[in-house]
Amino acid sequence: MATMVKEQTSPVKDKNYDLIRTLQMSLENVYRMDTYISDAEQRGDSELANWFRMIQENSRKAGEQGKQMLMSRMQQEKR
Repeated sequence: MATMVKEQTSPVKDKNYDLIRTLQMSLENVYRMDTYISDAEQRGDSELANWFRMIQENSRKAGEQGKQMLMSRMQQEKR
């Protein structure tokens, strides 16, 4: 018998909570990839290091987009 997994909801009902949390995770991932890139390079695995760089760049872009979106939303709330 399959068990149903209950979807987790945001602990805070603020409409920007999920955006802020995802922004935080994206920016943390940028820094985490530095460690993974270094580890791969120390092992001589340039393919893996390059893959981590690609992930890092995607996280950086997502972080920048998230910051812009959050700033826009905060400015709209001031009006």
